[in-house]
Amino acid sequence: MAKVYAFRTSEINSFSHDSTAAALERLTALVDAQARTIRQYEADLAHSRHIFKHASAAARLGVWECDLESETLSWSDGTYDLFELPRGSPLVRKQTLRCYPKESLKALESVRNRALLERSGFSLDAEIVTPKGSRRWIRIHATVESDGDKPTRIFGIKQDITRDKAQSDRNKHLAECDEMTGLANRSKFEAHLSLVCSRKSGQTAAGALLLIDLDGFKDVNDSLGHLAGDECLRVTAQRLRKTCGHASLVARVGGDEFAVFLETPHGQGAELAPRIIAEIRRPIKHNGRSLQIGASVGVAAIDGCQASELFRRADTALYAAKAAGRNTFRVFDATRMRD
Repeated sequence: MAKVYAFRTSEINSFSHDSTAAALERLTALVDAQARTIRQYEADLAHSRHIFKHASAAARLGVWECDLESETLSWSDGTYDLFELPRGSPLVRKQTLRCYPKESLKALESVRNRALLERSGFSLDAEIVTPKGSRRWIRIHATVESDGDKPTRIFGIKQDITRDKAQSDRNKHLAECDEMTGLANRSKFEAHLSLVCSRKSGQTAAGALLLIDLDGFKDVNDSLGHLAGDECLRVTAQRLRKTCGHASLVARVGGDEFAVFLETPHGQGAELAPRIIAEIRRPIKHNGRSLQIGASVGVAAIDGCQASELFRRADTALYAAKAAGRNTFRVFDATRMRD
């Protein structure tokens, strides 16, 4: 900006050749020109600030910086609004850290300390609870500024991503959830099972898979319609949640097929199976009618095998239960069962 206010030497020297009146007139013209330039700069700056203010509001973000020696903070209005604090109020970092729940605070301190150590920056999505009790998710971008080898300032932006996080969670839920029953779907169940089986690979039995197939479901669906069939599926899901409350995961993995995974001694799978059968056999009330379905259950212990093999074993046991007359269960035994 210094150049805006300075007159060129040639302009000043040229005044010596003018009469007093002419020199004054020329000087006045130059001052007016400089003043117009300054006003234009100020107008452009105000316009830029106006655009930034509205763009920040639209993007739900604010600018911030922290002096590392004093731990004092400088925030834009957008950051104050994000944390629901009075604009312009003096702040120290310790005060604002109270807004972060335990897990978010732990994550924030970890990435911040690493950034300070490495003289770099970080990005983090974290949850906050404002002094007014609002729960929000914010995205923090930060850069460390140093004086030689000493970090002196950390600054960046904070953006409200609460709506984006909610939408992301909804999308994830839809991708992993069976819409009819609210249970996990096959994709989520298989992913969970693969993760656990990989972790327990080579270990002795420490869990069991139960595959449950509804007996008589097709008869209800065919004779009374899909609404009755859908009600059977929803009630079955509710009963499985209640009966298998200690299970690692309960899912609907097919049309009328459900799965339960226990991360417990595999013997508990055999203990749980008859309770599941008894619970599902209870009559289901629908539009004044009493619907009756049953369940066959196949049980297989992990025994260090991979997820695909565990599914195969449980399915073999389920087939044996159906062959035994349905409404019963079988536990996979490699010495007696064949695919």
